[in-house]
Amino acid sequence: MCISHETIYKSIFIQARGALEKELRTHLRSKRKLRKCRSTEPKEPKQGQIIDAISIRERPAEAEDRAIPGHWEGDLVFGTIDSQVATLVERTSRFLMLVKVDSKHAPEVSRALAQYVGSLPDQLKRSLTWDRGSEMADHKSFTVDSGVAVYFCDPQSPWQRGSNENTNGLLRQYLPRGKSVSHYTQDDLDEIASKLNTRPRKTLGFMTPAAKLEEVLH
Repeated sequence: MCISHETIYKSIFIQARGALEKELRTHLRSKRKLRKCRSTEPKEPKQGQIIDAISIRERPAEAEDRAIPGHWEGDLVFGTIDSQVATLVERTSRFLMLVKVDSKHAPEVSRALAQYVGSLPDQLKRSLTWDRGSEMADHKSFTVDSGVAVYFCDPQSPWQRGSNENTNGLLRQYLPRGKSVSHYTQDDLDEIASKLNTRPRKTLGFMTPAAKLEEVLH
């Protein structure tokens, strides 16, 4: 017999009750109490958040079909409200990079990302897709410093950078919500990223992101 993952989730979040529900939740990576459906329709934009944002609809077609490496999706993952790590996921290989950022304020995020991305080889510096979070309000400075254009998802549509969202879910195994991540050094974050990059992924035919990246580069 085969059942879908959705059936399993519904049995946990709808049918289960009381102590049994709590026990089952401990086996979920996200540990979340409620399961919410995500709309696939873009929401109405909020005004005044990102100035001169370039829409994801203008992103090169090569980024959409994942044929050419170097197109990234990014986000901030928070431990506590005042501690965060920037995550960058390469679309073709799902290769993950974690970047230590000392503040969620736009100039600091731009500086930290530009320094990290700027060190990549040219074939891996094509585009970056972000959501509408204000931490990327300084995207013009990032583009000048790194040479990488930034494209923004539709408002309230994080699913448009699904590779990053899925990888962030895996990352919660190492960086759980509610616990500060400020004590992690860049070396610590590189080690965590390495664990995920050497972990086989079904979406890659059970190749690891590291092996897939090497394959598409050569």
